[in-house]
Amino acid sequence: MAAKAATEEKEAKPLRHGYTTGACAAAATKAALTALITQKRQTQATIPLPAGMDVTFQLESCEWTADEATAGIIKDGGDDPDATHGALILSTVTWRDEPGMELDGGVGVGRVTKPGLPVPVGEAAINPVPRKMIREAVQSVLGEYGVERGVRVVISVPAGEEIAKKTMNGRLGIVGGISILGTRGIVVPFSTAAYKASIAQAINVAREAGCAHLVLSTGGKSEQFGMQLYPELPEEAFIEMGDFVGFSLQQCKRKQVKKVTLVGMMGKFSKVAQGVMMVHSKSAPVNFDFLAGLAAEAGAPDELVRQAKEANTAAQVGDLMADCPAFFAKLCESCCRAGLKEVGGGMEIETVLITMKGSLLGRVTVNDTGD
Repeated sequence: MAAKAATEEKEAKPLRHGYTTGACAAAATKAALTALITQKRQTQATIPLPAGMDVTFQLESCEWTADEATAGIIKDGGDDPDATHGALILSTVTWRDEPGMELDGGVGVGRVTKPGLPVPVGEAAINPVPRKMIREAVQSVLGEYGVERGVRVVISVPAGEEIAKKTMNGRLGIVGGISILGTRGIVVPFSTAAYKASIAQAINVAREAGCAHLVLSTGGKSEQFGMQLYPELPEEAFIEMGDFVGFSLQQCKRKQVKKVTLVGMMGKFSKVAQGVMMVHSKSAPVNFDFLAGLAAEAGAPDELVRQAKEANTAAQVGDLMADCPAFFAKLCESCCRAGLKEVGGGMEIETVLITMKGSLLGRVTVNDTGD
């Protein structure tokens, strides 16, 4: 009984918020500049976050000379499964002869090589809100100590290049490391904001590269299939939308993409076909009555229709319908029409349905562009 109570208490425990790389960079900058001015070790730094709170960060390191200071903070992502959780974020501050602040990225901070991102090509991948936070941190310290000098700030992430391999940065044209991100300063556990932002950026980059046909996949295997299907398309045209089908289609419509190819498997696309546009495993159950109805429409034998209705997984229905290609065609068409309904038409949607092993099950295109 005690064990059960402990388990329930653990499950009821609220998830812990974390902090963005941008917040860590701003706090490290405040500490480094303070150390440079005072020539004293700093152990913590308190900064205001855009989310409307003041947060105190503990420093991992603080070193200084008469001309330069570097402070480091370990990024705490809270209970969010973040690739940058545990990364050391460093800020190195030096004096410059010219007034104002110069900001750049050092080791492990990526550099933008493709248009379509919120940072111009050639600059360090430090997003606008973190840039503003860093600038405000510098201004607050200079004001506090009455110092009127120009400052150069370089943000580095020693493990950044390795961490970046786990992100979409390479596809977005951000090379050499991670991005310094964050709009609110805090990371909400299991939030979808970061992933959605990366999808939106990927679509922007693709459009800036001139792509009018995008291939959206639910995962790595389906993306590989899409690349084999459309070898003539540039790398930017292939985007992993994950579970965010509706959001991704809406972004495509907003950016006036003419054709979208959706590539995925039975589990997620069985939901899309019935109009569920967020297809996480916990978002909505698979509707087996709906799948059985498609099977009946496709002319499947009554026994197979019954088995489809009583199936445990969408993949199981796919196996049952192996000899009924019309079923997969109907499912693909339903996905296309549900997608067009989501965006209010005005584009061409193709649905490509594959097996776990990467074999084609069905492929249908519905054009609602009026062409």
